[in-house]
Amino acid sequence: MPLSTINKPLALSLGEPAGIGPEIILKSWMQRNKQSLPVFFVCGTEDILLKTARKLKLDIPMEVIADTSEAAAVFARALPIFDLGIEAEFQFSVPATNTAAITIQAINKAVDLIFSDKAAGLVTAPIQKSILYDAGFTAPGHTEYLAELCQNHTARHQTPVMMIVSEYLRVAPLTIHMALNEVAQAITPALIKNSCEEIHAALIKDFGFQAPRVAVAGLNPHAGEGGTMGHEDEDIIRPALDQLRDQGMNIQGPLPADSLFHAAARAKYDAALCMYHDQALIPAKTLDFDGGVNVTLGLPLVRTSPDHGTALDIAGKNLARPDSMINAIKQAEKICLNRQNWKTRHV
Repeated sequence: MPLSTINKPLALSLGEPAGIGPEIILKSWMQRNKQSLPVFFVCGTEDILLKTARKLKLDIPMEVIADTSEAAAVFARALPIFDLGIEAEFQFSVPATNTAAITIQAINKAVDLIFSDKAAGLVTAPIQKSILYDAGFTAPGHTEYLAELCQNHTARHQTPVMMIVSEYLRVAPLTIHMALNEVAQAITPALIKNSCEEIHAALIKDFGFQAPRVAVAGLNPHAGEGGTMGHEDEDIIRPALDQLRDQGMNIQGPLPADSLFHAAARAKYDAALCMYHDQALIPAKTLDFDGGVNVTLGLPLVRTSPDHGTALDIAGKNLARPDSMINAIKQAEKICLNRQNWKTRHV
């Protein structure tokens, strides 16, 4: 199988061995021809992937590569693996700290390979953060850890934005993993401005829009209804959006969230910014529960991920669907291509 129009393979990090990450990676490779997937390799260990394949009774040839340049030739006949050389026992559905080093090193190595110009972008399988914390992991989450790694390579502060992407919707939460009673205090003009700017830039560079349209949901019911249902929409959100509009951005809002996601409304914008996690993730997962992709905006590398977790309850049972991983691989390829095209036009 020839390399896709991106000139380097994608790196897939293994994720939590006890979860469904290895399974959906294997199943994605099995559908490489049917789905016209670009060439990719796995950062992880051959042992974990072999044990997963045997457990699931999947007949998948695998081949360890010494350099990512070998991936294109291998991909047609076998799953290319960049083996980390770390051994650890694991049990399906039971994550343990003894595999944490594999999970973390898989991410580290993939990022190193991208900054060494040996891989085009990164697709991450789900991690089990609680286990990583027990092993000494200090970042709040996967995205923040990637931002730290990128900063180590570029010496620039990274402020990433999470966007969920499907064929039906692109949506980003302004605040992510925090209690609902903390959200209002966390909403600031600076955070709104940064998020809108990152979304606007990504729509141009990563998704190929010439004149992006961004819709912003209000925090309160009916976007505050003129201040009668909370002051945040009028006192914090609207002034921040007015400043962005003064800069020439096509920003709509604050808009009532309850009428922002039906088909006619979605036709009027290219991406939406919501004020909190569930306001963004409920419509995203309702519209496409199995196929959504988590895309990280604002990083100097391309990173996508399936929009689901480790699914420990079904790990090792051959029940996991690879749809979201397949879409994450395809989305990473599209973003790589769009960034290449954008750079070509602006150099």
